[in-house]
Amino acid sequence: MPLDHYVTLGRSGLRVSPICLGAMTFGDDWGWGSSEKDSAAILTRYLALGGNFIDTANVYTKGHSEKILGDYFDQQGGRDRVVIATKFFGSLYTGDPNGGGANRKSMFAACEQSLRRLKTDYIDLYWMHCWDKFTPIEETMSALDDLVSSGKVRYIGFSDTPAWKVAEAQLLARFRGWAPLAALQIEYSLLERTVEGELIPAALEFGLGVTPWSPLKSGVLSGKYTRKNAKTVEAKRGAWVTSNLTEPTFKVLDVLFAAAKEAKTSPARVALAWVQAQPGVTSSIIGARTMEQLLDNVAALETKLTPKQLAALDEASKPALNFPFDFIRSAGPFARSGTTINGEKSLVNPLAPADDDERY
Repeated sequence: MPLDHYVTLGRSGLRVSPICLGAMTFGDDWGWGSSEKDSAAILTRYLALGGNFIDTANVYTKGHSEKILGDYFDQQGGRDRVVIATKFFGSLYTGDPNGGGANRKSMFAACEQSLRRLKTDYIDLYWMHCWDKFTPIEETMSALDDLVSSGKVRYIGFSDTPAWKVAEAQLLARFRGWAPLAALQIEYSLLERTVEGELIPAALEFGLGVTPWSPLKSGVLSGKYTRKNAKTVEAKRGAWVTSNLTEPTFKVLDVLFAAAKEAKTSPARVALAWVQAQPGVTSSIIGARTMEQLLDNVAALETKLTPKQLAALDEASKPALNFPFDFIRSAGPFARSGTTINGEKSLVNPLAPADDDERY
């Protein structure tokens, strides 16, 4: 599948590339990103390969990421041919109680500021970066609907929000006639699969396109880290990486490296190919800091994993889920298999009579 094999984002009609270029690394303000020149080069190559989906946020590299994108399209043109996604919630103003969050005042201010940095008059996809438990979801969804109605925003989505709150927001939108959520951005990788308990099923139920962030777990799944170098290798992202260099991780890496060797490709490509193969996933967000990383990650679209390889990766990375999901998965007291429905064995009450004719 090439980068220009576009897919629709959830049940919306918005067409996006199956790999989204994350711009969190655009700008070196955090000490580990790309310079403006390198960021522009990466963006140029991504677009030349057919990519059209770019993800950033108001707080990425302190606003510099948005500015780099704004300057690029202002100089190069082509803004209307790309899908630019950015986020609100994070604050750039320490001490200002309304500098961030998902209330109407902060959202409108954040939107106007992002539009100025991006040098555009509309945002294609506007994400709530994180759930704001201090703001009623009705206020957030109403404000998002107003931004869509004003033409400043085309589509909306949620990132890093509990599934029950996503469900409440989507149902509110349906009943109130507001702009619905089109997508869900969540962390998802071979090392973060707990989202399979509620968030992935919620996305499938409500028709939300899933755009995984950190599909390589901050580079832990890139192939760079091994048992041998875990204590000596320098990780620019610090604890984001080192906290994950544990024995459970290395057991997953063992299977990942074996699959990569068998497929004659890189571990990063295999890890990305696994994510792309999961139900509900529309477009994985990659954070390429170098041209080499960009090209290797995009090549994951050409990586075809066998059912055996997928099964081995699934088993090695099988997550422990919150109640009742592990309970249901293991069948609990409902261990007797019933009929086959949609290819799966149904569960029946073990207290029910075994003979269908013996009913009360």
